Amino acid sequence: MSEAPTPHRSRLVRGLLWVAGSLALVLGLIGVVLPGLPTTPFVLLAAACYAKASPRLHTWLLNHRLTGPMLRDWESDRSLTRRSKAIAVGSMLLMVSVSIWHFQGRPVVQLVLLVAAAIGAGVVLRIPTRKPK
Repeated sequence: MSEAPTPHRSRLVRGLLWVAGSLALVLGLIGVVLPGLPTTPFVLLAAACYAKASPRLHTWLLNHRLTGPMLRDWESDRSLTRRSKAIAVGSMLLMVSVSIWHFQGRPVVQLVLLVAAAIGAGVVLRIPTRKPK
């Protein structure tokens, strides 16, 4: 991994980055249970914001049992394995399919779910792919 990130010099910028990182982390956590909302990109964004806002929070995310392995892999390789991508897109597809079925007769809600899933899958699929170690 690269050297430890240094926080931004401006207290205002650090505060704004902390807010953005916290919002991204909350969205990532919501994405665990809400179909179509991707978790991984939001957790990566939170880590990037915290790296410049709060080294303590960045370190906490890196050492967390759930987010740590993914973030350490990302920071060392800047990519995801094909298996990780397949699991992410497959679980989104499954949950969105169940949700669309649940909302039968509500085409607007179904369309919103479908669009959110397409955006989420697009984000995950645009991340570079690496070979498994």
